[in-house]
Amino acid sequence: MHDERRRIEDRARRLHEQRVRPAIYAATVPLDTEAWQAPGEPVPFEEAAAASYEPFSMGTPWGPPWGTTWFRIRGRVPAEWAGKRVEAVIDLGFVGGWPGNQAEALVHLTDGTPLKAVNPLNQYVPIARPAAGGERIDYLVEAASNPDILADNFSRTTPLGDILTAGDKPLYIFRRADIAVLDEEVWHLDLDIQVLRELMPELGEHDPRRHEIAHALDRALDLLDLEDVSGTAADVRAALRPTLSRPAHASAHVISGVGHAHIDSAWLWPIRETKRKTSRTFSNVTALADEYADFVFACSQAQQYEWVRDTYPKVWARIQESVGRGQWVPVGGMWVEADGNLPGGEAVARQLVHGKRFFIEQFGVETKGVWLPDSFGYSAAYPQLAKLAGNEWFLTQKISWNQTNRFPHHTFWWEGIDGTRIFTHFPPIDTYNARFSGEEMGRATRNYQEKGVATRSLAPFGWGDGGGGPTREIMERARRLADLEGSPKVVVEHPDAFFAKAREEYPDPPVWVGELYLELHRGTYTSQARTKQGNRRSEHQLREAELWATTAALHVPEYAYPYERLDRLWKTVLLHQFHDILPGSSIAWVHREAEAEYARVAEEVEDLTAGALAALGAGGPCVFNTSPVERREVVRTADGSLAHTVVPANGCAPLGVGERPGPVTVAGRVLDNGLVRVEVAEDGTLASVRDLRSGGREILAGRGNLLRLHTDLPNHWDAWDVDKHYRNRCTDLLDAQSVTVVEEDPLLGAIRVERSFGKGSTIVQTVTLRAGSPRIDFETHIDWQEAEKFLKACFPVDIRAAHSSAEIAFGHVQRPTHTNTSWESARFEVSGHRWVHIGEPGYGVAVINDSTYGHDVSRTVREDGGTTTTVRLSLLRAPRIPDPEADQGRHRFTYALLPGATIEDAVAEGYALNLPLRLADSAGRPEPVVSVEGTGVTVEAVKLADDASGDVVVRLYESRGGRARGTLRTGFPLADAQLTDLLERPLTTADANGDSVPVTLRPFEIQTLRLTVRKT
Repeated sequence: MHDERRRIEDRARRLHEQRVRPAIYAATVPLDTEAWQAPGEPVPFEEAAAASYEPFSMGTPWGPPWGTTWFRIRGRVPAEWAGKRVEAVIDLGFVGGWPGNQAEALVHLTDGTPLKAVNPLNQYVPIARPAAGGERIDYLVEAASNPDILADNFSRTTPLGDILTAGDKPLYIFRRADIAVLDEEVWHLDLDIQVLRELMPELGEHDPRRHEIAHALDRALDLLDLEDVSGTAADVRAALRPTLSRPAHASAHVISGVGHAHIDSAWLWPIRETKRKTSRTFSNVTALADEYADFVFACSQAQQYEWVRDTYPKVWARIQESVGRGQWVPVGGMWVEADGNLPGGEAVARQLVHGKRFFIEQFGVETKGVWLPDSFGYSAAYPQLAKLAGNEWFLTQKISWNQTNRFPHHTFWWEGIDGTRIFTHFPPIDTYNARFSGEEMGRATRNYQEKGVATRSLAPFGWGDGGGGPTREIMERARRLADLEGSPKVVVEHPDAFFAKAREEYPDPPVWVGELYLELHRGTYTSQARTKQGNRRSEHQLREAELWATTAALHVPEYAYPYERLDRLWKTVLLHQFHDILPGSSIAWVHREAEAEYARVAEEVEDLTAGALAALGAGGPCVFNTSPVERREVVRTADGSLAHTVVPANGCAPLGVGERPGPVTVAGRVLDNGLVRVEVAEDGTLASVRDLRSGGREILAGRGNLLRLHTDLPNHWDAWDVDKHYRNRCTDLLDAQSVTVVEEDPLLGAIRVERSFGKGSTIVQTVTLRAGSPRIDFETHIDWQEAEKFLKACFPVDIRAAHSSAEIAFGHVQRPTHTNTSWESARFEVSGHRWVHIGEPGYGVAVINDSTYGHDVSRTVREDGGTTTTVRLSLLRAPRIPDPEADQGRHRFTYALLPGATIEDAVAEGYALNLPLRLADSAGRPEPVVSVEGTGVTVEAVKLADDASGDVVVRLYESRGGRARGTLRTGFPLADAQLTDLLERPLTTADANGDSVPVTLRPFEIQTLRLTVRKT
């Protein structure tokens, strides 16, 4: 019986692949083709239409890397094809097994109307159904010759990742441009056979249904005339119909299919190419929506919609029509599908605000869920932020990529650090590019963790990243699988409908508490350090500009708050938080442009801030503090001298106000300010750090600030991954070329350490101790020339810490320092924002940074029985794929050690290091816009309301992890106060008392207050 079934399956395979499939197009006629190579960057349609074209023959190479070739394609439908379904079929020379990341094209009519894209798995352009005969075809085809960066499965470096290094050798050979008759009966037969053939191996050797399908195929194919496939296809289909009509079991799993096209906003192509990818895919999608009334397409990323709206207005109009019919569904409610760990809290809020608001304004649609299938893990702040933006559900896919542990749920409540829960699903089909293959259907059913208590899962279907999105073939498979014995049922529907049904049938799902940590792609916390630094600094610079612009707007009637400029700058930063830009996993071109964009943002934001401060009026020297805590610090003035100053939170003060702290002394390699004593060893590491406030307690348990260089060659994806074996080989950088005292002042002492190592790399670090502060800074300049290396800064601390605490968006997360379980062991590299804290009862230490995100914390027991907890900051990597020159060159950043730190201290110093005090001349010296009384109540943003009403919006949160009570006081006359959602829409009235508002916060709770200025 087994041999007989194998014979039947082999027969079906051969007839299907060698006879049926080639007969789908019954007749073809070649089109006449001419070509014009666009010089440089892509050009508008009008310029291409006016260009001079030259004859072009099939089989001719075309397409330099990143080039654009325009083809003029002409022909006429033969008269004898009247009544037939006629299409153009275009094969640009597609290569590889992935439909994105290669050649693709947008087909235009001669008036500039985009018709449809052609992609590897979507090569047709409809002409007539049916044809009258004699129709003229005249197309302009904008073809992009994007190189295949994925060649050899990420196993080799390539210069193709930047137009500056890619060369000009043609990449593709144009194979086909024909008018063709689509034989619909054969096409449907191909799909019938395909669905049944793919279903069989998923049923198992002994399943009667498998044998039934095999014999049904055998009998049906007996009816196929190999010399007249077209003429006998209907008979074969009729014979298969009973087998395809057998209904699914009543208990069959139900898959909600949602059309999708995951388009990375930049990755193995630059942003300029994503703008064209979206237009191509969206043209396909709107064309498919016209053909299939039951088609539903979910699309996220407001930024991509805006690109199409502004660049391809005719495609935009078709999208609006599809949205109006309910076939096109905006989802996600974020500006882009951002990285899930690295953006700061306010940035995540703005992602949601800008995304949700765009869809409301452009379509009248308020999205209900966060759609992040591909980001590399998710911060435990997301549930609260998602709910505060008005969302009801959360979707991800990437956790299925876990390297070690299988995530235990597919449908569950996800609980964030503040206790907020959001209904969450990640599809057991394990892909966001589904095509409803038999293998995918079987995998979804086998994987589904909720068997016995729930029956539904979701499947995003369609080819992404320029692959063209969903296809008619996928829709036809969905129709055949709607109710088919042996398969899960497929229903194409709105994701909101899926989540409503899933929640109704499973009202009490399990709860997952804390971060959704991806046990993979841990290198993305560190790769492309300059991109990450640009993001961190942009976030803080925008905070600064908004605060002082708000201050100026409230105190200077002539000052105009820069709404448009701030909105545009925020959107630039949000775009670059996309989950392949900020993580450092894109090609060189993307990161080169990102660094340039961050520089432009910094320049413009500096102009905004300077303009706001200038509006306050010229006067004496003043110090401005953008952070939410009072600052008592040493600052360096314009002439290079030092001064100690005290500045209120979110406010300003004259330079030099406040009691002068005890002096810093420098004795050899020892810095002492009466709070801490720091000894630098001959090799440039820290030999000792004593906390003089705690009786001279030595906090180090070994060399402090030990720079350790690891060999770093992950198993698969260089820029993405750090694999655990990196720890097995390392070199400690102990050869210091010089250790020199470079500053000796009562307010500041500094020692410079210079090193060279490896392939010509150099590190210059200045160890600084300031009067009045226990914080020890390490200002670091690196000329990095290494390849496949990983640089860490190690701080072994004499503390027995059961867990570490790392800052995340609007709070912090605790992680065990032990590895009792495989879940803990898998977290050998983790992310954090401005600080990491370790502590034992009564004492703690924090490590602060101004630009890095990756770190690890480990615990060892010494021979004397003491415990050492080591914090290691990840400073730089040197992956070579996909960017062979990743991180090469100069870097400048600062990190710091803070002895005797509480969580509250870590929060304060994290803000301080990232928001340096600003010196400017000012006459007004206004009161802070807002000030807060109450420990743990932390102001994250101060701005004017987005609706230009003049209301002041303050976002604050509880930062210690406990309950907090306080009072927010305004520096302006207060008329009214409301508690709002993230979109500044009222939730409840706040109890304003004069010019103050009482604030009560749960642990890590976020509140947005909208304050109305009283007219005077």
